[in-house]
Amino acid sequence: MFTSPLLTAVSEDRTPHDRDEGLREVITRARVVLWDFDGPICRLFAGHSADRVANRLVQWLDTRRRLGLLTDEERETPDPYAVLLAVGRRHPSLDLVLELEERLTREELRAVASAMPTAYADSLIRTWTAVGARLAIATDNSPRVVGEYLESRGLMSCFFPHVYGRTQDLHLFKPNPYGLNRALNAMGAGPSKALVIGSTPADCQAALQAGIPFLGYARNARKAKELRSVGAGLVVESLEQVLRIVRSSA
Repeated sequence: MFTSPLLTAVSEDRTPHDRDEGLREVITRARVVLWDFDGPICRLFAGHSADRVANRLVQWLDTRRRLGLLTDEERETPDPYAVLLAVGRRHPSLDLVLELEERLTREELRAVASAMPTAYADSLIRTWTAVGARLAIATDNSPRVVGEYLESRGLMSCFFPHVYGRTQDLHLFKPNPYGLNRALNAMGAGPSKALVIGSTPADCQAALQAGIPFLGYARNARKAKELRSVGAGLVVESLEQVLRIVRSSA
């Protein structure tokens, strides 16, 4: 697995000053910023809970007599994407997978109305755009959902046309770096001039495989520990610090 020198340079055994300087270096070098969606930009399921969505998908599979595609643990998972991926791995019928994916997309669309913006995300997106950075979204959420949310916040112009969501090929979910590479290729950018902002271990692993510096956003200490456990050397628990650096570097 590729490890960016910008990540190893800011490992946890460095002083806080060194880590701050490492963060500043990665941010100021970035000409292209690739965002994940659910996490760094918003909490999509803040009001339309993910565990209820997962349960609805499981119930639908039961009505189709396809519940046997899931293990006992998967039937109880609070993660609707885990349900989709499990069915995709085990069932040869593309029609069933596409219908399940469409049901998940409808649930995501319902969630947009009650999604909670991540603190400082809107300001950071607008500021980074204003100082000349190019932004894209590479996510496992539906691109329809991302577009609806961005329009509701007046942010679509900061990303358009570079919104890359999940495709019908579920093998391309992160940690596969397909979405990141797709964004870079479309924008004509090299990995060394880019930065990935993500909130999950899969985001970090995809960035490492693509050779792109990674900045982890963790809304609590548990999530920060998860990111560091897979090699994330740069993790912030608030985007305010990133916003301050972008503003001061303008």
